[in-house]
Amino acid sequence: MPKDTTIKSVLIIGSGPIVIGQACEFDYAGSQSARSLREEGIEVILINSNPATIMTDPSMADHVYLKPLTTKSIIEILKAHPQIDAVLPTMGGQTALNLAIEAEEKGIWKDFGVRLIGVDINAINITEDREKFKVLLNQIGIPQAPAKTANSFLKGKEIAQEFGFPLVIRPSFTLGGTGAAFVHKKEDFDDLLTRGLEASPIHEVLIDKALLGWKEYELELLRDKNDNVVIICTIENMDPMGIHTGDSITVAPAMTLSDTTFQKMRDMAILMMRSIGNFAGGCNVQFAVSPDDKEDIVAIEINPRVSRSSALASKATGYPIAKIATKLALGYNLDELQNQITKSTSALFEPTLDYVIVKIPRWNFDKFEGSDRTLGLQMKSVGEVMGIGRSFQEALHKATQSLEIKRNGLGSDGKGYQNYEQIIEKLTFASWDRVFVIYDAIAMGIPLSRIHEITKIDMWFLKQYEELFHLEKEISNYKIDTLPRELLLEAKQKGYGDRQIAHMMGCLESQVRKLREDFNIKRVFKLVDTCAAEFKAVTPYFYSTFEAEIEKAEGTKYVHNESVVTDKKKVVVLGSGPNRIGQGIEFDYSCVHGVLAAKECGYETIMINCNPETVSTDFDTADKLYFEPVFWEHIYDIIQHEKPEGVIVQLGGQTALKLAEKLSKNGIKIIGTSFDALDLAEDRGRFSELLTELNIPFPRFGVAENAEEAVQLADSLDFPLLVRPSYVLGGQGMKIVINKQELEEHVIEILKHIPNNKLLLDHYLDGAIEAEADAICDADGNVYIIGIMEHIEPCGVHSGDSNATLPPFNLGEFVMQQIKDHTKKIAVALKTVGLINIQFAIKDDIVYIIEANPRASRTVPFIAKAYGEPYVNYATKVMLGHNKVTDFTFNPQLKGYAIKQPVFSFSKFPNVNKALGPEMKSTGESILFIDDLKDDQFYDLYSRRKMYLTK
Repeated sequence: MPKDTTIKSVLIIGSGPIVIGQACEFDYAGSQSARSLREEGIEVILINSNPATIMTDPSMADHVYLKPLTTKSIIEILKAHPQIDAVLPTMGGQTALNLAIEAEEKGIWKDFGVRLIGVDINAINITEDREKFKVLLNQIGIPQAPAKTANSFLKGKEIAQEFGFPLVIRPSFTLGGTGAAFVHKKEDFDDLLTRGLEASPIHEVLIDKALLGWKEYELELLRDKNDNVVIICTIENMDPMGIHTGDSITVAPAMTLSDTTFQKMRDMAILMMRSIGNFAGGCNVQFAVSPDDKEDIVAIEINPRVSRSSALASKATGYPIAKIATKLALGYNLDELQNQITKSTSALFEPTLDYVIVKIPRWNFDKFEGSDRTLGLQMKSVGEVMGIGRSFQEALHKATQSLEIKRNGLGSDGKGYQNYEQIIEKLTFASWDRVFVIYDAIAMGIPLSRIHEITKIDMWFLKQYEELFHLEKEISNYKIDTLPRELLLEAKQKGYGDRQIAHMMGCLESQVRKLREDFNIKRVFKLVDTCAAEFKAVTPYFYSTFEAEIEKAEGTKYVHNESVVTDKKKVVVLGSGPNRIGQGIEFDYSCVHGVLAAKECGYETIMINCNPETVSTDFDTADKLYFEPVFWEHIYDIIQHEKPEGVIVQLGGQTALKLAEKLSKNGIKIIGTSFDALDLAEDRGRFSELLTELNIPFPRFGVAENAEEAVQLADSLDFPLLVRPSYVLGGQGMKIVINKQELEEHVIEILKHIPNNKLLLDHYLDGAIEAEADAICDADGNVYIIGIMEHIEPCGVHSGDSNATLPPFNLGEFVMQQIKDHTKKIAVALKTVGLINIQFAIKDDIVYIIEANPRASRTVPFIAKAYGEPYVNYATKVMLGHNKVTDFTFNPQLKGYAIKQPVFSFSKFPNVNKALGPEMKSTGESILFIDDLKDDQFYDLYSRRKMYLTK
């Protein structure tokens, strides 16, 4: 059945601010969907309240509404656009689905003659209402864990009495496992049942028998109007049942599943999708499988929308699920659509992988002091990374190298745990770093059978770990000048970094690199092609690996590299790696715009990133995508292969910036601001000397390396003091202290976590107003300030946690002029080429400098959306020397004020201190437009501004 021609205008609902459980995978889905609709000549109207995303960029849709996700906003949009024919709610996660249901219940879609596409309301209700879902599974004969629904406290108690412990409580209609819990013993049941009932918007929970230790699998399905169903990807969780899939290490394709069981699971998934409703689109199905020879299968849940896993599955297979699901929602059949990778076969096929992918979540527990760090049914991670390799071991190593937690991979970096009790505890109570602890346990000599007994992780995975450890032991017997070629090649094929191999032999990383070059062991690049090379792929989407040499008949040896280097001028954009607090989706926005601007300047663009949730890792954003760790060794090899004109580091946040020094030392050109200028801004001593020369005030400060020096400094600086380590992100380790005892305790605590770090002590300007400015500067010293924001909260609350108002609401002309003058002077003095962000404290009408960051900041996307101007595009063209600042006609459009409002995920950590201070805690943001300062919402924010300030 071809496309439904009656659909000419579609409303897409976004997922709102990023919270734990719903991150930028829905920005990726929404962006793909909008592009997919526009390819069909359909008008796209989009609502989302998140200013940091690509999805809300004016280029993405015909009309973008940055409004709160409420039925009030929906009605306003439908009144303004009576031509809207249909709404697509499956691209915006649980938020969009819940809003679509609410609008349906209020009769809004019916009143405006709008129909739902991509899903039907019955399907949502059946899958979200635990009782209805249970009844359906019984009707179609799909096994499930014994379970009953409770919508009152008393009913819940009765069910617990009937089933016995351990139990699982799962609230209906919630996101990321909110309110879900394991109950191991009777004493905890009452509290956890109450929490579950409160978390559910309909006060209903499903209580089921815990399938502890069972294996967990996810299938990603697509279905068209003709009832064709394809399974895009089968994902196996390395962690067994009991850990939320968003917090699990997952592997594709499935590694330990017998073919018979897989075929059974496939049939069940297809039957379930067909049974929940007659709709065309995407679906995610989760199963548990018993860990014995019987391999009994039990259905856990089904989500009739694109999900976190479908972003992962899209990147793992190269099959763009959201894009195809959108076309199916318009009425196309799978056999009428093109395979996006080969461009010569149809979309009615199931991808086959000739590589392995491993996803590892990224946590930020250090931001939630006092939080329970044990993993369970409630999701706690803030982002994720994906590694692609020719084997599980290589992919696992690449994923661990991508995490940016100062580890070089598994083992071989001197950072493993040595304490037996600690290792056993971390294995027993699933810890965030269990992926590393398994290796430490094997290194300590704990038998695999014991590790399996504690963790219930399949023996196959544990044996893969054991093999890695044996290889490390073998290499440790050699020195750099005696290591055989075949052993070095094996270590590289299994994903070990040069840095790790150097650690094993007690030599330098550069010596291992040189040995590799002498042995001609080089990275080769392979295509992600959806069809295991059966058909020619035309999409340049690559991962790296190492291959043994192939000998031709005439005796020449070679390795097969699928990445063909062109003779065009090229530029590399370094991505921002995994999302975390302090570095989120706003840097992905900047990277994507950087890529698009470089294309407009005639460059071939090369993207390097390892985050599967993002638009930057979409296979058709850059001319070439390398899905690789943003890790020195990998980047250097890609640069050696591609030989670009230079590398853009100032768009990928701290991740890319940290690599600037190595790039510079290795003679690789940094596009835009030089490494020396970047370093000058980070080095507090040098930066203060510069400010003194420029006659610009800054708070008195000193640098200390230990607690004794810090206490001595305190006498000359006066309390309160702001203490912070250097070179950190999102205010990590920052605190305001008010006496010597607090100072000493905090300094000792910082140095325990970040040894050998220089500590900066600033006199804290109590009661000061905080403001910040973003600007673009070119090589000739032309500066344009794109925005000045005033924070509603006082100085001392991290800028990422403050409500920032654009333009400022009560800074006088004298103060504003100082901000403008200081910004221009600093931008020019730092020889900035591109973007710069400067933060100020204002006290007694004097503007002090807190810090300057010559890079894209968290606020750039917000300013671009508020003023309707493509600032990152302009800044990139300036970095490339293609344009001067004076070439652009700036015409910002904003009536009234725009406020960047932080959003927190404290609900995931019930016992955490929610007070705000110098360390950032927010996971996302939304934008609020107000006409004037009399607005009730502004008044409410202003009246609470000092409530949360923590010292």
